[in-house]
Amino acid sequence: MGSQTLIYIILSGIIALFVALFLYKYKVKQMSRKQMLLTSLRFISVFSLLLLLVNPKFESESVYLEKPNLVVAVDNSNSIAYLKQDTNALSILDDIKSNPEINEKFNVQIYSFGNQVKLSDSIRFNEQQTNLDKVFQEFNQIYKQTISPTVLITDGNQTLGSDYVFSANKYKQPVYSVILGDSTIYSDLKVQQLNVNKYAYLKNKFPVEVILVYHGEDSVNSVFKVQSGSSALYSEKVSFSKTNNSQILNFYLPANQVGVQTYKAILVPLESEKNQINNVKEFAVEVIDQKTNVAIVSDILHPDLGALKKSIEANEQRQATILKPNEFINKTNDFQLVMLYQPNNNFNDVFEGLKKTNSNYFLISGTKTNWRYLNSLDLNITNEITNQTEDFQAVLNSNFSEFIIEDLDFESFPPLKSSFGEASFKIPFQTILFKKVGNYTTESSLLSTLEHNGRREAVLFGEDLWKWRAQTYLNDKSFNSFDNFIGKLVQYLASTERKTRLSLDYSSFYEGNSSVLIKAQFFNKNYEFDAKESLSITVMDKVLEKPKSFPFILKNNYYQVDLSSLPASEYQFTVSAKNENISKSGSFKILDYNIEQQFLNADVNKLQQIANSNNGTSYFASNSGLLLSNLLEDERYKPIQKSHKNVVPLIDWKYLLALIIFCLSAEWFIRKYNGLI
Repeated sequence: MGSQTLIYIILSGIIALFVALFLYKYKVKQMSRKQMLLTSLRFISVFSLLLLLVNPKFESESVYLEKPNLVVAVDNSNSIAYLKQDTNALSILDDIKSNPEINEKFNVQIYSFGNQVKLSDSIRFNEQQTNLDKVFQEFNQIYKQTISPTVLITDGNQTLGSDYVFSANKYKQPVYSVILGDSTIYSDLKVQQLNVNKYAYLKNKFPVEVILVYHGEDSVNSVFKVQSGSSALYSEKVSFSKTNNSQILNFYLPANQVGVQTYKAILVPLESEKNQINNVKEFAVEVIDQKTNVAIVSDILHPDLGALKKSIEANEQRQATILKPNEFINKTNDFQLVMLYQPNNNFNDVFEGLKKTNSNYFLISGTKTNWRYLNSLDLNITNEITNQTEDFQAVLNSNFSEFIIEDLDFESFPPLKSSFGEASFKIPFQTILFKKVGNYTTESSLLSTLEHNGRREAVLFGEDLWKWRAQTYLNDKSFNSFDNFIGKLVQYLASTERKTRLSLDYSSFYEGNSSVLIKAQFFNKNYEFDAKESLSITVMDKVLEKPKSFPFILKNNYYQVDLSSLPASEYQFTVSAKNENISKSGSFKILDYNIEQQFLNADVNKLQQIANSNNGTSYFASNSGLLLSNLLEDERYKPIQKSHKNVVPLIDWKYLLALIIFCLSAEWFIRKYNGLI
């Protein structure tokens, strides 16, 4: 409280005393007890009101001890159970949780990790992936400003993310590695990696690349083969030694039958080999007998052309060709979809050909588009002509229902550049993306689809799509989400199928460790998306013939169900609507592959390395008892005395208001009772 505030309080007391004495002492020779009581009540009420006007602030300071954190991260992946270390992990965790000295010295915080990092007391060792890189990234954010020694209970085998040694080096806390697993080196042959395209074409051969790895001291011989059912399609003898411990094989397999074809790559195990699961890897290829050809017609050079071609051809079922308008005229019948990039007067024959064949097309406009020419044509859209350009950002229309669109965080994408002006549609249309100028989201269309007389069209009002593809990579470290977005748009425009009230989005096969997601859209009789319908899926295992049912969950403008809990097998399914007699069926395969069962040993070297570089210590499960004593004896982990200063203004003190009300009420009552009012 400052000296100025103190002066105001003294003045308030003098004024309050003067007011009270003036009312009850003025012209009174001698004050009675009653007048003295009334004077006191008036003094208190006036003084309190003046104090509220002055509103002095009072400081209170509390001192407390803050204990350091003990962060315990337990590997919850099923590689721990596979290496038979689950009992050791739970025993070490129980020792930490039940030790009274540890709990007195530290705030113990327990996490489990697999694909994600979670606060958890329940450890089941059922995660399908391990991401140690994410553990250190998240802990670095949470415990940046604290003293938080970290105990890492794991086998050190990672299946996702960047190398965790680098992220651990950025983590500024001591790390204590408790190593789960055997450090003994056994002879082991392994199918390390297998690369194959997802699609192949009928009566062609598709390439396969396989990487084989050997861990051991002696020279060994084996045979690598590929089987389809009981038939052997490929076989080769391989040799390994301590120095020559890997081989890369490249070969071709025939695609003789349409549909999903499953193959098994086998590296024949050694007699003494302990882990034989990693000697086998199942893979699949979908054989198709046709390809979607897309023409990208442009009279100018622009980075968008290459970005569109790469996005389209990310799916092996599609091929894109960049052509000049005069080159396209003679090849009109070779393509199922035409992309018209910033058309001008040279596109006259192109538009005439599209009109005659009633072909689907995707029009992309920009700063070099001749809208005066386009407006003169009999198109389903016109655009206001101006000499100005504008940058437009994108906002997803969550009510778009022609096909399933996921939000790629479009609002974080760089703006597209286009001519300034309002577009007018002559037929009904659906907007996928709205224009956003600055912080204002408009009702104007940035990307829309149209359907009329059996023809499908799309219009994009903006160039520089290549920046969107680049931004997707910055956001996700992958082009996949943008390529899938363009792929779905191409699939919709290239298709001539009629729209159905129930549409499904799923893959023909799923890798054993990938998420098995099936998406669906349901429309009412007016073909508007119906968010009130209850969809369910019944899945039948073709081998066990046991049906299982799962409900769909509503997510924005589509429904989704996660079937990742299903074991590897071949399945048939039926998606049904509860309130209407509408259903749709399909089939898919889940390949048998568990990446967490590919490891034979703990990654001892990495766990020891991160412990040493982070001023900690590494332990094996057998000597983990030393961990607790070292933590208790370490002088770095002491409670820190901290103080908390709390500044409270008088106006927040509710009791003062109650005192004012009491004094005024008591004064009024006494005066009324004695006839002074």
